Order: sequence, then structure tokens, then C-alpha cells
Amino acid sequence: MTRLNLGNLDRALRILVGLALIALAMFGTIGAWGYIGIVPLLTGAVAMCPLYRLLGISTTSR
Repeated sequence: MTRLNLGNLDRALRILVGLALIALAMFGTIGAWGYIGIVPLLTGAVAMCPLYRLLGISTTSR
């Protein structure tokens, strides 16, 4: 089992930022690069960030 490394605040912020970027891209405000919001959305949804794991960072109290 993969160890979770994102705390609740970190997860919520990632999900909000991801949704905002995707919405802005869908409405043509910031262009297609806004679909990069999929990355923070997915990492927030699964509570695991591969980059945090490589750097040894964890924002969770578990």
C-alpha cells in the first residue's frame, strides 16, 4: 500500500486550484495549458504526491 503524504488542508487547496485551472481552461480564459490542473486535482484526490515522496516531505499527521 502506498503511504499517503498529503494532509487535509494541502488536499483541499490542491483540489480547489485544480478545479479552478480546469474551469478557466474550459471557458478559454487562460488557454489549454490550464488543463495542467488535472495534476493537482488527482494528487489531492488520492492524497499522495509523487514529488513529495521523492523529497521526503509529508504534510499529514498520520
